[in-house]
Amino acid sequence: MVILLGGSVSGEKGGVMPGVTRLSTKIPLERVGVVIGNKAAVLEMLRRRLGVSVSVDSSSGNVTIEPLSQGTPVANLLKAKEFIEAIGYGFSPERAERVLDEDQVLVVIDLKGLVGDSENNLRRIKGRIIGEEGRARRNIEEITNTYISVAENAVAIIGSYEEAEVARQAIEMLIEGKQHSTVYKYAERMMSKLGRRPKIW
Repeated sequence: MVILLGGSVSGEKGGVMPGVTRLSTKIPLERVGVVIGNKAAVLEMLRRRLGVSVSVDSSSGNVTIEPLSQGTPVANLLKAKEFIEAIGYGFSPERAERVLDEDQVLVVIDLKGLVGDSENNLRRIKGRIIGEEGRARRNIEEITNTYISVAENAVAIIGSYEEAEVARQAIEMLIEGKQHSTVYKYAERMMSKLGRRPKIW
């Protein structure tokens, strides 16, 4: 759940009021320590880079993000929220930091919404997405220039909007039962149309 008080998400700069404007989200309890980081290093990075203050309730997983000053862009609060949610979905802080770049997004596929509540179905689908020794996930990451994390009930993708969309389509094809080779060829074809080549982040 996201709560925004006293500000508009449409503005690029300004429009925020410290102590009034805030965003909130929730992460799994087992990811709280990762969000905070050693000696609060992750929270300090967000403070320096985005001008936001982040408080984490270690007993509930609730996270609150607030601007440090009135000059903090609303977009920075939204980026901080994406970063924290990316860690919640299983990304390391180093990988999640990619989403802080202006042209990068976090895309989430709700597995339960697609395959239902059956634990057997979820386990089978996640196995198809990850592949033997993680090869399927790595192949899609390399083809689409994205990062992919398979969480308990969701798959999260970090990349540019176009790259993440190709990765999302590829993953949904695997969920539908398409062969891995068919999915890889599709993703390669779509990336070629975008004029993109794999890069090392």
